[in-house]
Amino acid sequence: MDSLNRRKFLKHTAFAVTTGTLVGSSQQVVKAFNSNRDYQKDEDFQDWAAIRSHFLLSPNHIHLAGMLLASHPAPVRQALERHRKGLDENPVNYMVKHKKQLEDAVYKAAANYLKTDSEQIALTDSTTMGLGLVYGSLVLREGQEILTTEHDHYSTHESLRFRASQSNNPLKKIPLYDSPENASDDEIINNLKRAITPKTRVVAVTWVHSGTGVKLPIPAMSKVIAQINANRAPDDRAIFCVDGVHGFGIEDVVVDDLGCDFFIAGCHKWLFGPRGTGIIWGSPQGWQVVLPIIPPFSRQPYSAWLKNEIPENVPPGLMMTPGGFHSFEHRWAVAQAFEYHQKIGKARVQKRIHSLNRYCKEGLKSMKHVQLRTPLSEKLSSGIICFEIDGLAPQEVVKRLREKNIFISQSPYAKSYIRITPSLFNSYEDIDKVLMEIVDLTA
Repeated sequence: MDSLNRRKFLKHTAFAVTTGTLVGSSQQVVKAFNSNRDYQKDEDFQDWAAIRSHFLLSPNHIHLAGMLLASHPAPVRQALERHRKGLDENPVNYMVKHKKQLEDAVYKAAANYLKTDSEQIALTDSTTMGLGLVYGSLVLREGQEILTTEHDHYSTHESLRFRASQSNNPLKKIPLYDSPENASDDEIINNLKRAITPKTRVVAVTWVHSGTGVKLPIPAMSKVIAQINANRAPDDRAIFCVDGVHGFGIEDVVVDDLGCDFFIAGCHKWLFGPRGTGIIWGSPQGWQVVLPIIPPFSRQPYSAWLKNEIPENVPPGLMMTPGGFHSFEHRWAVAQAFEYHQKIGKARVQKRIHSLNRYCKEGLKSMKHVQLRTPLSEKLSSGIICFEIDGLAPQEVVKRLREKNIFISQSPYAKSYIRITPSLFNSYEDIDKVLMEIVDLTA
């Protein structure tokens, strides 16, 4: 960036910070965490400084890679500690007394957050586990096609490859857009339409691409698929599956309104849930085309086994929840993560994260040595910002900023970008500081 533009940029950001014209910037003083407080009162959620105080994130660092793994907010952390204490003191007694009640509370909290029926939800340990369970259990005839995109993550591609190899199902990967920063609804929809053939049985996509930051128009894509399915027999209809992890915990949507058959997400990223937790949501039609592959540990199927019977009328989500012994204190504290977001307000969460991201993208776009790769439009982006800096590899930028105590990431794809992901615990001051460092980053 030339010296004149740099002075203008620094003058703008410095003025904004010192005068408090950025919403929440000059007021964003990190308050001390009080471990004895229950953090359920309205005053604990009234401003973003109060919310930042719920996290034990080091105040000596700027945390702009929160999309990778959550720091637990106070209510989640306190629930974890409570369950861990009970299990440590008497594991059998605590599990026998509380397991059903606590897991029922998780299903109920997830259903309330998604505005759906709890019977449509399965509990998992991660997005990857959810993808593997759904894609690995899809009932497909030989020759039926699996369609996904070039933009999807390793976990989707490999889960689908494993499934395709089981019964000779062609796996096709297509681009939905040529350049991410210029992606449009029309381009995405038209590319999808062209790619679906009479043999297409599965359409597998990701809501928000972690490699580019593009957010797909899932409801519009669902409508296209529904129109195609209208003239198909039930066993030939295209099943629409969505990896939703990087919109989950940001976007204020009702899952039924997305129109997909499966929605799969981890809870330990934007939702701030316990590490090692996730969900699968399936529509009534979706659950009909998968078969359980890991026995669930719930009363109905277990009671049927004791009688040497096949379980009947078990809720599909429960039947698809893998059994075995899990990190129970983590699973049981997921309820508090859903309740935490509800307490803040889903619309408020979306507005805040979109606002921080818009501010950061506009700052990056103003720099001549930076190429923004994520769309500016909030319709086509969410909480992930991808960009390049002339002459510098992503890993070099990550390294240099880490030396300044700023933690960002790079996208783990063949074409890798620098990645910033502002979250609820970030402030406009955080964004200003990273932007002012990027101004001076040159090869």
